[in-house]
Amino acid sequence: MDFTSHLNGFLKLKGIHTFIDDELPRGEEISIELLKAIRSSRSFIIVFSENYASSHWCLDELVEILECKKNGQMVLPVFYKVDPSEVRNQKGKFGEVLAKHEVNNIKKVQKWREALNKVGSISGLTYKD
Repeated sequence: MDFTSHLNGFLKLKGIHTFIDDELPRGEEISIELLKAIRSSRSFIIVFSENYASSHWCLDELVEILECKKNGQMVLPVFYKVDPSEVRNQKGKFGEVLAKHEVNNIKKVQKWREALNKVGSISGLTYKD
């Protein structure tokens, strides 16, 4: 069982309704169901791992979540085996992967970079192990 599964199980035990996008079909764009789920949520726990930036979906979701934050929804970043400064400044694996994404879509990657910078500056939890 991975970190996210453990966290999800713990939250459910505490009676907190959770939503994980694992069960939705993957596509190029965020699905309508996922947008509805994001927009109807009161709070978000975003788990950043070393491979987070490899997923177009995760990055698109992050942009949408930060739009919702403007409306007062709570965002708690969890930095799992990654330093918040790597996310904020797109260093290490984050920087490498975004540079590869940039070849195909500079405008979208700019939005992702801005979102990562913002969320990397939010006080959150850091787990090294």
